[in-house]
Amino acid sequence: MTKFGLYIEKSPIPFDTHLLGLDNGTRKKLLDLRTFVIGLGNNVIEEVRPHRIVYAKTLTFRIFLDIQPKTDSLVIAIRKRRNESTVEQTIRSGDDLEPIKHQINIAYELIK
Repeated sequence: MTKFGLYIEKSPIPFDTHLLGLDNGTRKKLLDLRTFVIGLGNNVIEEVRPHRIVYAKTLTFRIFLDIQPKTDSLVIAIRKRRNESTVEQTIRSGDDLEPIKHQINIAYELIK
């Protein structure tokens, strides 16, 4: 548990490795999204994988968000329900963050 109440999966890959090689704007967007997702609730799980960061709800690992950091963008995959396919979007500008945050919040609430 962290001060946010977030359970972080024990991963051999530290989150900071995904910040390497990103331009400043993309790094800021990734950190902003991470803070937002952590703030959604105390049952959010973060799993850092070699090429992406996955967020799930509860220990049953209901994935609602997948972020793939690229040098100048973030590829975001949002899943609202287990029986629905993911919706993928690429974030290049800071203006794209607010609509994505709204969609992530809905996915967090709906995923069971």
